[in-house]
Amino acid sequence: MKVLEVLLNNRWILKSRDRELYYQVKEALASGEEKKFLREKLGYQVLINPYMIKVEKLPAAAENWMGISEFCDPIEYVFFCLVLMFLEDKEAEDQFVLSELTEYVQSQYREEQIDWTIYRYRRHMIRVMKYCVACGILNVNDGTEEGFAKDDTSEVLYENTGVSRYFMKNFTQDIMGYTVPKDFEKEEWIDLDEDRGIIRRQRVYRRLLMTMGMYRDGDTEEDFAYVRNYRNMIQGELSEMFPCELQVHSSSAFLILEENCRLGRTFPEENTLSDIVLLLYQLLQEEIRTGRVEVPLDEQIRLPKENFQRLVEKCKEQFGVGFNKTYREMTFAEFYREVYDYMENLMMIEQAYGDIYIRSAAGKIMGKYPEDFGKEDKGDE
Repeated sequence: MKVLEVLLNNRWILKSRDRELYYQVKEALASGEEKKFLREKLGYQVLINPYMIKVEKLPAAAENWMGISEFCDPIEYVFFCLVLMFLEDKEAEDQFVLSELTEYVQSQYREEQIDWTIYRYRRHMIRVMKYCVACGILNVNDGTEEGFAKDDTSEVLYENTGVSRYFMKNFTQDIMGYTVPKDFEKEEWIDLDEDRGIIRRQRVYRRLLMTMGMYRDGDTEEDFAYVRNYRNMIQGELSEMFPCELQVHSSSAFLILEENCRLGRTFPEENTLSDIVLLLYQLLQEEIRTGRVEVPLDEQIRLPKENFQRLVEKCKEQFGVGFNKTYREMTFAEFYREVYDYMENLMMIEQAYGDIYIRSAAGKIMGKYPEDFGKEDKGDE
């Protein structure tokens, strides 16, 4: 068992959900090697208690894709925080009904008046409750959330598992005055101000392990210099822990994982949108080879928005027959929005001043259909 992959690929390991894995990981951590790597190279603490094992994973910087993927609206994050507040006064195995919780949320929410007879609010709450059950914060003892979707008086009986109090990180400073994500980033390094070397090292390892790629810019100049200077050492230390390869270029660095290695979310993913992006990269690389698109010194391609849209449209027209029905039948406006949002979320592109900036990851990978792709379909026609 690859302990670090298990720890970094999961929010936590709950004894109530996977008793065997809990004890396997606990025993493996006793050697101290993995804990030392997490503490020294990443600045992560490992929490072990009778309920769970958890690594306090924090990024070097907040990015678009980070967050709870199951949530679709900011109000759901607020509801979730209120659920955690509600559970603060509950012990493990305490039971409560949904109406107790909804009354609490209604009384604590300050931005607007919550009316549970309105389906929109119930839908947001249901999404939060399903997430709480899925990640092990709550167990359902009786009833279903679907009943609440149809009728605001419908009840569900929940049981508190006791792990909700470990979901949030314990902060060493008062965070009430924080207003932007960077405030939390500063708080993370507050005890290490005297040793900038440690801060830089941990920030670099976090960037390599927890982002799509590390890019050289004004904010990362110092960190990128560290990667360039110590690339062999970093490669050696990381490859001892994971099957991976560190690839460093003039303005970017990427940690390439072997196919059987999983450290959380990776790209390519096993979905159609991921395939579409790979095919789009094929078209883009063709444009570069033929000189229709130029790559600047910083390796970040800049395209007018209409040119990028034409490239996406060409991708749909040329390869669309291989997409699943949902994407085949989309209008171009719908298709473009799906592709754009997906790439922006993974920080493969960003829009500024009316242009689309394409990150240099586009030059690392691409996808192709087999040579005989589509021939049988054309013959049938």
